[in-house]
Amino acid sequence: MGTQESQESQKSNSRTGGTGRRAFLGAAAVLGAAGTSLGLAGTARAADAPHGASQGGRGLKSLPVPTIIGHRGASGYRPEHTFGAYQLALDLGADIVEAGDLVPTKDGHLVCRHEPEIGGTTDVASHPEFAGRKTTKVLDGVSTTGWFTEDFTLAELKTLRAIERIPANRPHNTLYNGRWEIPTFEEVLKWQDQQTRGRGKQVWIYPELKHPTYFRKLGLGLEERVAKLLRKYGKDGKNAPVILQSFEPTSIQRLNKLVDNPLVVLLSGATTRPWDFVETGDPRTVADLVTRKGLREIAGYAQGIGPTLDLVIPKDANGNLTTPTTLVKDAHAVGLILHPWTLRNENPFLPANFRKGTDADAYGDVFGAYRTYFATGIDGVFTDQPDTGLLAREDHVNG
Repeated sequence: MGTQESQESQKSNSRTGGTGRRAFLGAAAVLGAAGTSLGLAGTARAADAPHGASQGGRGLKSLPVPTIIGHRGASGYRPEHTFGAYQLALDLGADIVEAGDLVPTKDGHLVCRHEPEIGGTTDVASHPEFAGRKTTKVLDGVSTTGWFTEDFTLAELKTLRAIERIPANRPHNTLYNGRWEIPTFEEVLKWQDQQTRGRGKQVWIYPELKHPTYFRKLGLGLEERVAKLLRKYGKDGKNAPVILQSFEPTSIQRLNKLVDNPLVVLLSGATTRPWDFVETGDPRTVADLVTRKGLREIAGYAQGIGPTLDLVIPKDANGNLTTPTTLVKDAHAVGLILHPWTLRNENPFLPANFRKGTDADAYGDVFGAYRTYFATGIDGVFTDQPDTGLLAREDHVNG
C-alpha cells in the first residue's frame, strides 16, 4: 500500500468483472464453491469459509480462506520489499506474497519500493554521489522531499541497499539494514517461478501499481510496462498467479484492457478521493465507491476490493472498534472479494481496545483483532506477520 496507507496509521466488455473469463472470484460470493486444502492441520478450505469467501476457480481454489497475504513480504521481520522479506513470507506459509509496490526508474524499469521516494527505505542518504539528487516534488498533492526512483537509472539504484522503514516500531529489523538490494519486478517474476518449482506448488504474488497518474504524466506509464513483463513470462492470462492492485480505479480499468489477471481496487479512508479522480475532476470519494452503486460499477472491471480495515469496522473517537459496516455483504452481493489492509502485531497499529501497554514495539492482542475482523466474512487480509495470521486462521476455522 502506498502514500494512502499513511491514513492507516493514523479490455472491453468481454473482460469485465462478474462475467466470462474474469469472474475468478466473484462466483463464489454467490455460489459458495468448494476449494482444495493445502493439507495442513487447521487450514481453511473454501467450503469451510463464510458466505462470500470462497475464491472460485482460475487456480485460486488451492488458496485457503481467509487468505493470508504477506504485506510487502514478511515486513514485520525483515525490511519490506526485499527478497529477504519475500522469502521469509513464503517460509512462514503466506498464501500470497505482495511482492512489489511497483515504481519506475529513469530508464523505464519497474522496481519494488513502498514509494518512489526512497530516503526512508534505502541507504541513499549515505551515498555522497547522490546528494545532489535530493529534491522536493509534489506527489499526489503532497509536497515530498527526498530521493525519487524516477531520477535514478536501474544501475544506480542497484548500488543502494534496503533499510527498515519504521525502526521505532521494529528496531529488530534494523539488524538487516544494508543486506538486500532493491528488487526489480522482472526479478520477482523469475523468483516466483523458481520458488514454484522448488516448493512443488504454485507461488502467488500480488503487486501494486503505485501513483499511476503521477508516473503517466512523466511519460513513465506503469500499466503497459506491467503488461509487457507479464506477457513475457506468460503470466497475463486468466489462470496466472498474479493479482494486480491499485488505489486508482482508472489504472485498474486500463489494466482490464491489457491483461486477464485478477484485478483489485484499493480503497483508503471514506472521505478520501482516489488521485485519478482528483486529476479528472471526479467529485466522488471512497464513501461513494463503497455504496451498492459504486461497488456494482467496480464489479464491471475488477474482481475485488482492498479496503482499509476501517471501512470494514470503523473506530470511535478513542480508536476502539465499533459496529461492522455492510461492506462485506454488499461487496459479496455483486461478486467482489475483499482483501483489507493491514493487520500488524505491534500496539500502535492495532485498534485501541486490542493494545497492551504503551510500548511502540510491543505486541498487542492481535489474535483478538483477527478474530473480530474474520467474523465479518472478509476473504483475506494483508499482514506484516504471516505466521500470526496463519495461527489466527486456525483459530477461526477450528473455533
